[in-house]
Amino acid sequence: MNSSEYRKERYRLLGKSILRNFIRRGMEAVYCDTADEAKNFVLSLIPEGSSVGWGGSQTISETGILDAVKDGPYRKIDRDTAQSREERFQIMRECFNADYFLMSTNAFTKDGELVNIDGNGNRVAALSFGPRHVIVVAGMNKLADTVPDALRKIRSTSAPENCIRLGLKTPCTVSGICGDCHSADCICCQEVITRHSKEKGRICVILVGETLGM
Repeated sequence: MNSSEYRKERYRLLGKSILRNFIRRGMEAVYCDTADEAKNFVLSLIPEGSSVGWGGSQTISETGILDAVKDGPYRKIDRDTAQSREERFQIMRECFNADYFLMSTNAFTKDGELVNIDGNGNRVAALSFGPRHVIVVAGMNKLADTVPDALRKIRSTSAPENCIRLGLKTPCTVSGICGDCHSADCICCQEVITRHSKEKGRICVILVGETLGM
C-alpha cells in the first residue's frame, strides 16, 4: 500500500469507533469511503418532493451533493436565488421549516461531538432546532481530539481560510492568524457544541474518508 492507502485504512478504523460515540449521543452515524459514496447515501435519505435547505458549506459542494439536490426532484430552499439581502435572510429563515437541512461541521471530536463556529448563526441554529432532519457530512480531516482542540483548529485554520475565500476584511485575511476580532466582517460570532441530539436520530452524521472542506 502507498501512504494514501494507509491513511484510508486509518480513517476506516477511526471511523468505526467514532460512529459508536455519535450513536451513543442520540445521532445516526455512517461512514463512507469516498465523497461519491457519501453523495449517493445522502440522496437515498431524501424522498422526492421533500423540502431541502442547506448552510454554506464547501464540503456539500465538493461532494457533488449540492448540485445533485439542485438538479433533483426536491423543493429547494436556496438563498442564492434571492434578489436582495432582506430576501436572502428570509429564505435562510425558511430553512428552519425544511424537511431536510444539509451542512458540514467545522470539526468533530473522537468522542462524537460536533463543534461549530458561525457568523450569521443560521447554520448552527438549524442544527440545534427547526428542520425535521439534519444531515451533516464531514471529511475525516475535520477530526479533533477534544472540544478545545477543535475550537483551536477552527480558529487557526478553517475561519481564516473561509474569510479569505469570502473576501472579508478581518485581521486573519491579512496575517493568516486569528486576531480574536470584533470586526464587522467577523464570522466567529457563535460557538456551538452539539453533545447530544434530544430528538433521537434527527441528526445524521456522515463521515467521509477524504479531505473535504476547510
